[in-house]
Amino acid sequence: MSQSQTLSGVYPIANTPFHTDGSVDFDSQDRLIDYLLDQGAHGLGLFGNASEGYTLSAPERIELMKRIAKRVNGRVPLVASSGHTGTDAAVELSKEMEDLGADCLMVLPPYFLKTDGDGLMYYFTAISDAVKIPIMVQDAPLMTQVPMPPALLARMGREIENVKYVKVEAPPTPPKFSAVSKLAAGSLTLFGGLNCQFFIEEWQRGGRGQMPGSDRTRDLVDIWNHLEAGELDAAWARFTRVLPLLRFELQPGLGVSAQKHNLVAEGVIATAHVRHPTASLDSDSLVELAHLRKLVAVSHT
Repeated sequence: MSQSQTLSGVYPIANTPFHTDGSVDFDSQDRLIDYLLDQGAHGLGLFGNASEGYTLSAPERIELMKRIAKRVNGRVPLVASSGHTGTDAAVELSKEMEDLGADCLMVLPPYFLKTDGDGLMYYFTAISDAVKIPIMVQDAPLMTQVPMPPALLARMGREIENVKYVKVEAPPTPPKFSAVSKLAAGSLTLFGGLNCQFFIEEWQRGGRGQMPGSDRTRDLVDIWNHLEAGELDAAWARFTRVLPLLRFELQPGLGVSAQKHNLVAEGVIATAHVRHPTASLDSDSLVELAHLRKLVAVSHT
Protein backbone atom coordinates (compact mmCIF):
# COMPACT_ATOMS: atom_id res chain seq x y z
CA MET A 1 0.00 0.00 0.00
CA SER A 2 1.40 3.39 -0.92
CA GLN A 3 1.62 5.98 1.84
CA SER A 4 -0.78 8.20 -0.11
CA GLN A 5 -3.49 5.52 -0.27
CA THR A 6 -6.31 5.92 2.22
CA LEU A 7 -7.88 2.78 3.62
CA SER A 8 -11.62 2.46 3.03
CA GLY A 9 -14.30 -0.22 2.73
CA VAL A 10 -14.97 -3.47 4.54
CA TYR A 11 -11.99 -4.95 6.38
CA PRO A 12 -13.07 -8.19 8.07
CA ILE A 13 -11.06 -9.28 11.09
CA ALA A 14 -9.77 -12.68 10.04
CA ASN A 15 -10.65 -15.42 12.51
CA THR A 16 -7.85 -17.76 13.56
CA PRO A 17 -8.91 -21.38 12.92
CA PHE A 18 -7.75 -24.04 15.36
CA HIS A 19 -7.67 -27.81 15.28
CA THR A 20 -9.69 -29.56 17.98
CA ASP A 21 -6.47 -29.94 20.01
CA GLY A 22 -6.12 -26.16 20.05
CA SER A 23 -3.22 -25.86 17.62
CA VAL A 24 -3.41 -23.39 14.73
CA ASP A 25 -5.01 -24.85 11.61
CA PHE A 26 -2.89 -23.21 8.93
CA ASP A 27 -4.68 -24.94 6.05
CA SER A 28 -8.03 -23.56 7.21
CA GLN A 29 -6.38 -20.16 7.64
CA ASP A 30 -5.29 -20.25 4.00
CA ARG A 31 -8.84 -21.12 2.89
CA LEU A 32 -10.29 -18.34 5.04
CA ILE A 33 -7.99 -15.73 3.51
CA ASP A 34 -8.92 -16.89 0.00
CA TYR A 35 -12.62 -16.85 0.97
CA LEU A 36 -12.46 -13.30 2.33
CA LEU A 37 -10.78 -12.04 -0.82
CA ASP A 38 -13.29 -13.89 -3.00
CA GLN A 39 -16.10 -12.29 -0.97
CA GLY A 40 -14.79 -8.86 -1.96
CA ALA A 41 -13.01 -7.70 1.20
CA HIS A 42 -11.29 -4.38 0.61
CA GLY A 43 -8.62 -5.25 3.18
CA LEU A 44 -8.05 -7.57 6.14
CA GLY A 45 -7.70 -7.05 9.86
CA LEU A 46 -5.36 -9.42 11.68
CA PHE A 47 -4.96 -10.42 15.34
CA GLY A 48 -7.96 -8.46 16.59
CA ASN A 49 -10.51 -9.75 19.08
CA ALA A 50 -12.31 -11.81 16.42
CA SER A 51 -8.92 -13.38 15.64
CA GLU A 52 -8.53 -14.41 19.28
CA GLY A 53 -5.27 -12.52 19.04
CA TYR A 54 -5.17 -12.41 22.84
CA THR A 55 -4.66 -16.21 22.87
CA LEU A 56 -1.84 -16.37 20.32
CA SER A 57 1.79 -16.87 21.26
CA ALA A 58 4.47 -14.63 19.75
CA PRO A 59 5.78 -17.40 17.43
CA GLU A 60 2.23 -18.17 16.25
CA ARG A 61 1.58 -14.51 15.49
CA ILE A 62 4.82 -14.26 13.51
CA GLU A 63 4.10 -17.43 11.51
CA LEU A 64 0.54 -16.33 10.75
CA MET A 65 1.65 -12.86 9.69
CA LYS A 66 4.29 -14.27 7.35
CA ARG A 67 1.88 -16.78 5.84
CA ILE A 68 -1.01 -14.34 5.37
CA ALA A 69 1.20 -11.61 3.89
CA LYS A 70 2.63 -14.10 1.41
CA ARG A 71 -0.81 -15.41 0.45
CA VAL A 72 -2.37 -11.96 0.02
CA ASN A 73 0.71 -10.76 -1.88
CA GLY A 74 -0.27 -7.10 -1.83
CA ARG A 75 -3.76 -7.58 -3.26
CA VAL A 76 -5.38 -5.77 -0.34
CA PRO A 77 -3.99 -3.85 2.65
CA LEU A 78 -3.33 -5.69 5.92
CA VAL A 79 -4.13 -4.03 9.24
CA ALA A 80 -2.37 -5.83 12.10
CA SER A 81 -3.19 -5.33 15.77
CA SER A 82 -0.10 -4.41 17.75
CA GLY A 83 -1.26 -2.86 21.00
CA HIS A 84 0.17 -4.06 24.30
CA THR A 85 -0.14 -3.42 28.01
CA GLY A 86 3.36 -1.94 28.02
CA THR A 87 4.65 0.87 25.80
CA ASP A 88 8.05 -0.68 25.00
CA ALA A 89 6.41 -4.01 24.14
CA ALA A 90 3.87 -2.24 21.90
CA VAL A 91 6.70 -0.48 20.09
CA GLU A 92 8.55 -3.75 19.47
CA LEU A 93 5.42 -5.59 18.35
CA SER A 94 4.51 -2.73 16.02
CA LYS A 95 7.95 -2.74 14.42
CA GLU A 96 7.75 -6.51 14.01
CA MET A 97 4.34 -6.37 12.31
CA GLU A 98 5.58 -3.65 9.95
CA ASP A 99 8.66 -5.69 9.06
CA LEU A 100 6.49 -8.76 8.37
CA GLY A 101 4.22 -6.97 5.90
CA ALA A 102 1.55 -4.99 7.74
CA ASP A 103 0.32 -1.91 5.86
CA CYS A 104 -1.29 -0.34 8.93
CA LEU A 105 -1.28 -0.97 12.68
CA MET A 106 -4.44 -1.15 14.79
CA VAL A 107 -3.44 -0.23 18.33
CA LEU A 108 -5.35 -0.55 21.58
CA PRO A 109 -4.34 1.76 24.42
CA PRO A 110 -2.65 0.22 27.47
CA TYR A 111 -5.49 -1.17 29.56
CA PHE A 112 -3.96 -3.08 32.49
CA LEU A 113 -2.38 -0.09 34.20
CA LYS A 114 -4.42 2.78 32.80
CA THR A 115 -2.89 6.13 32.03
CA ASP A 116 -4.19 9.66 31.46
CA GLY A 117 -4.41 11.72 28.29
CA ASP A 118 -0.74 12.72 28.38
CA GLY A 119 0.21 9.09 28.95
CA LEU A 120 -1.85 8.02 25.94
CA MET A 121 -0.17 10.69 23.83
CA TYR A 122 3.23 9.36 24.95
CA TYR A 123 2.26 5.75 24.16
CA PHE A 124 0.98 6.43 20.64
CA THR A 125 3.83 8.85 19.90
CA ALA A 126 6.39 6.21 20.89
CA ILE A 127 4.82 3.74 18.45
CA SER A 128 4.55 6.36 15.71
CA ASP A 129 8.21 7.33 16.08
CA ALA A 130 9.26 3.69 15.64
CA VAL A 131 7.35 2.89 12.42
CA LYS A 132 6.71 4.33 8.98
CA ILE A 133 3.21 2.96 8.36
CA PRO A 134 -0.13 4.46 9.49
CA ILE A 135 -1.62 3.80 12.91
CA MET A 136 -5.31 3.19 13.64
CA VAL A 137 -6.19 4.04 17.23
CA GLN A 138 -8.70 1.49 18.54
CA ASP A 139 -11.20 3.33 20.72
CA ALA A 140 -12.87 0.39 22.48
CA PRO A 141 -13.77 1.38 26.06
CA LEU A 142 -16.25 -1.48 26.53
CA MET A 143 -13.24 -3.78 26.42
CA THR A 144 -10.38 -1.63 27.74
CA GLN A 145 -12.22 0.66 30.18
CA VAL A 146 -9.99 3.41 28.74
CA PRO A 147 -12.07 6.42 27.59
CA MET A 148 -10.64 8.48 24.75
CA PRO A 149 -12.77 11.61 24.26
CA PRO A 150 -13.20 13.10 20.78
CA ALA A 151 -10.87 15.99 21.63
CA LEU A 152 -8.06 13.60 22.58
CA LEU A 153 -8.49 11.52 19.43
CA ALA A 154 -8.48 14.67 17.32
CA ARG A 155 -5.32 15.84 19.08
CA MET A 156 -3.64 12.52 18.26
CA GLY A 157 -4.56 12.97 14.62
CA ARG A 158 -3.12 16.48 14.56
CA GLU A 159 0.03 15.97 16.62
CA ILE A 160 1.19 12.36 16.15
CA GLU A 161 2.70 11.88 12.71
CA ASN A 162 1.51 8.38 11.85
CA VAL A 163 -1.87 8.40 13.60
CA LYS A 164 -4.14 8.56 10.56
CA TYR A 165 -7.15 6.43 11.56
CA VAL A 166 -9.41 5.76 14.51
CA LYS A 167 -11.70 2.78 14.95
CA VAL A 168 -14.61 4.10 16.99
CA GLU A 169 -16.17 1.41 19.18
CA ALA A 170 -17.43 3.67 21.97
CA PRO A 171 -21.26 3.56 22.04
CA PRO A 172 -23.24 5.48 21.04
CA THR A 173 -20.97 5.46 18.02
CA PRO A 174 -22.80 7.72 15.50
CA PRO A 175 -22.57 10.87 17.67
CA LYS A 176 -18.91 10.14 18.38
CA PHE A 177 -18.25 9.82 14.64
CA SER A 178 -19.71 13.30 14.18
CA ALA A 179 -17.76 14.77 17.09
CA VAL A 180 -14.41 13.28 16.08
CA SER A 181 -14.91 14.22 12.42
CA LYS A 182 -15.65 17.82 13.34
CA LEU A 183 -12.70 18.21 15.72
CA ALA A 184 -10.21 16.28 13.59
CA ALA A 185 -10.94 18.49 10.57
CA GLY A 186 -9.69 15.94 8.06
CA SER A 187 -6.67 14.66 10.02
CA LEU A 188 -8.32 11.31 10.82
CA THR A 189 -10.18 8.67 8.80
CA LEU A 190 -12.87 6.91 10.82
CA PHE A 191 -13.67 3.19 10.83
CA GLY A 192 -16.48 1.37 12.63
CA GLY A 193 -16.43 -1.88 14.56
CA LEU A 194 -18.76 -3.70 16.97
CA ASN A 195 -19.78 -6.00 14.11
CA CYS A 196 -21.27 -3.18 12.00
CA GLN A 197 -24.35 -2.64 14.16
CA PHE A 198 -24.50 1.04 13.14
CA PHE A 199 -22.86 0.60 9.72
CA ILE A 200 -25.16 2.95 7.81
CA GLU A 201 -25.40 5.72 10.40
CA GLU A 202 -21.61 5.72 10.76
CA TRP A 203 -21.19 5.96 6.99
CA GLN A 204 -23.64 8.86 6.89
CA ARG A 205 -21.56 10.64 9.53
CA GLY A 206 -18.31 10.34 7.60
CA GLY A 207 -17.13 6.80 8.33
CA ARG A 208 -14.90 5.40 5.61
CA GLY A 209 -14.69 1.78 6.66
CA GLN A 210 -15.97 -1.08 8.79
CA MET A 211 -14.16 -3.94 10.55
CA PRO A 212 -16.62 -6.80 11.19
CA GLY A 213 -16.06 -10.51 11.74
CA SER A 214 -15.25 -12.86 8.88
CA ASP A 215 -18.53 -14.61 8.21
CA ARG A 216 -20.79 -12.03 6.48
CA THR A 217 -18.26 -10.29 4.26
CA ARG A 218 -20.26 -10.51 1.00
CA ASP A 219 -23.37 -8.99 2.60
CA LEU A 220 -21.39 -6.15 4.15
CA VAL A 221 -19.44 -5.43 0.97
CA ASP A 222 -22.74 -5.24 -0.90
CA ILE A 223 -24.08 -2.77 1.68
CA TRP A 224 -20.91 -0.69 1.28
CA ASN A 225 -21.24 -0.70 -2.49
CA HIS A 226 -24.88 0.41 -2.27
CA LEU A 227 -23.92 3.27 0.05
CA GLU A 228 -21.07 4.41 -2.16
CA ALA A 229 -23.42 4.35 -5.16
CA GLY A 230 -25.98 6.51 -3.33
CA GLU A 231 -28.47 3.62 -3.09
CA LEU A 232 -29.52 4.17 0.52
CA ASP A 233 -32.78 2.21 0.36
CA ALA A 234 -31.01 -0.80 -1.13
CA ALA A 235 -28.34 -0.57 1.56
CA TRP A 236 -30.97 -0.56 4.31
CA ALA A 237 -32.82 -3.48 2.70
CA ARG A 238 -29.67 -5.60 2.65
CA PHE A 239 -28.68 -4.51 6.15
CA THR A 240 -32.01 -5.39 7.72
CA ARG A 241 -31.87 -8.88 6.22
CA VAL A 242 -28.51 -9.65 7.82
CA LEU A 243 -29.09 -7.69 11.05
CA PRO A 244 -30.53 -10.60 13.10
CA LEU A 245 -27.32 -12.54 12.54
CA LEU A 246 -25.09 -9.54 13.31
CA ARG A 247 -27.13 -8.96 16.48
CA PHE A 248 -26.75 -12.60 17.55
CA GLU A 249 -22.97 -12.28 17.21
CA LEU A 250 -22.91 -9.22 19.48
CA GLN A 251 -23.62 -11.34 22.55
CA PRO A 252 -20.61 -10.67 24.80
CA GLY A 253 -18.03 -13.40 24.50
CA LEU A 254 -19.97 -15.55 22.02
CA GLY A 255 -19.49 -13.75 18.71
CA VAL A 256 -16.25 -15.50 17.75
CA SER A 257 -17.77 -18.94 18.30
CA ALA A 258 -20.81 -17.98 16.21
CA GLN A 259 -18.64 -16.67 13.38
CA LYS A 260 -16.58 -19.84 13.35
CA HIS A 261 -19.67 -22.07 13.28
CA ASN A 262 -20.94 -20.06 10.29
CA LEU A 263 -17.61 -20.49 8.52
CA VAL A 264 -17.67 -24.24 9.20
CA ALA A 265 -21.19 -24.36 7.73
CA GLU A 266 -19.84 -22.61 4.62
CA GLY A 267 -17.08 -25.21 4.31
CA VAL A 268 -14.35 -22.62 4.81
CA ILE A 269 -12.71 -23.82 8.03
CA ALA A 270 -12.56 -27.32 9.48
CA THR A 271 -13.65 -26.75 13.08
CA ALA A 272 -15.27 -24.07 15.23
CA HIS A 273 -12.82 -24.66 18.08
CA VAL A 274 -12.02 -21.58 20.16
CA ARG A 275 -9.25 -21.15 22.71
CA HIS A 276 -10.02 -20.53 26.35
CA PRO A 277 -11.09 -18.06 27.67
CA THR A 278 -13.12 -17.53 24.48
CA ALA A 279 -16.58 -19.01 25.06
CA SER A 280 -18.28 -21.64 22.90
CA LEU A 281 -21.95 -21.62 21.96
CA ASP A 282 -24.14 -24.08 23.85
CA SER A 283 -26.47 -26.52 22.10
CA ASP A 284 -29.50 -24.22 22.26
CA SER A 285 -27.49 -21.35 20.81
CA LEU A 286 -26.32 -23.55 17.95
CA VAL A 287 -29.94 -24.30 17.05
CA GLU A 288 -30.76 -20.58 17.15
CA LEU A 289 -27.73 -19.75 15.01
CA ALA A 290 -28.62 -22.38 12.39
CA HIS A 291 -32.12 -20.90 12.13
CA LEU A 292 -30.69 -17.42 11.57
CA ARG A 293 -28.38 -18.73 8.87
CA LYS A 294 -31.38 -20.19 7.05
CA LEU A 295 -33.26 -16.89 7.29
CA VAL A 296 -30.35 -14.96 5.81
CA ALA A 297 -29.91 -17.57 3.06
CA VAL A 298 -33.61 -17.41 2.16
CA SER A 299 -33.51 -13.61 2.02
CA HIS A 300 -30.83 -13.83 -0.67
CA THR A 301 -32.90 -16.01 -2.98
